[in-house]
Amino acid sequence: MTNRPGLPDTITIRDIKTIAEMREVEVLQKEVWGVDDLDIFPAMGLRPLIEIGAVLIGAYDGQELVGFVFGFPGLVNGKPIIHSDMLAVKASHRSLGLGYLLKLAQREAALKLGVNEITWTYDPLQSRNAHLNFGKLGVICDRYEVNFYGETSSFLHSTGTDRFWVTWLLASDRVVQRTEQHILPELDHVQLSGFPRLIRVGPNGQPLNEEVQDVVPSLAIEIPTELSSETALKWREATRNAFADSIARGYFVEDFYVNESDDGKVGCYLLKKSALPQEY
Repeated sequence: MTNRPGLPDTITIRDIKTIAEMREVEVLQKEVWGVDDLDIFPAMGLRPLIEIGAVLIGAYDGQELVGFVFGFPGLVNGKPIIHSDMLAVKASHRSLGLGYLLKLAQREAALKLGVNEITWTYDPLQSRNAHLNFGKLGVICDRYEVNFYGETSSFLHSTGTDRFWVTWLLASDRVVQRTEQHILPELDHVQLSGFPRLIRVGPNGQPLNEEVQDVVPSLAIEIPTELSSETALKWREATRNAFADSIARGYFVEDFYVNESDDGKVGCYLLKKSALPQEY
């Protein structure tokens, strides 16, 4: 895989193939997530998975591995998928949009394999990831997993490991528009304010629960764009209940926006009353 427009000349994105390169993936996992040896995905596991259709792509700055994406083949409802288990970028290189470019490279590789669907998990309280996943890539979601990975050694998991399980329909109009035509959805403050809120960002960044009495076509759940350590556990509890209950009542998470409020910017998930589309 060749370099992409807009990146420094020293950056390349290419397949990771050798055991030596996979050892570098081990090191980068520890650096980015701060995990112990027992919590890393080992090179000896990566190697055979690549032989049966796994996708392992690295971002290199010269000869240095600065990011990677890894996904392995599976079946969901009888359909072949790639489950994207890991995406990591060094802190020193996160201003370059490498996470987005690695996902585009992963999409390209999956389509070449004849796979039209990629799934992965992420923490719904991470607004930057929400913007990437929903806004730029066009995923959708109808699964909320409570403490999916259990207890880990990572400093990132102090509030547990609740996760969205998202679906990326690679050949859908929605995804093609966002990843190939770069047509991103836009809703202004007035439009966003018209959706009933299950949770709002209140004073001092506290979660405020609200009642939505009637069944409505769409509703919203707000999150802070920057989560503080003082309120993180409150947000985990509040959003866990709101998302799990909404999905159980037949909503799926359709999109994510950053909205202006009286107290500054807040993240805003939009949920739609419908079964998860198979072609979207």
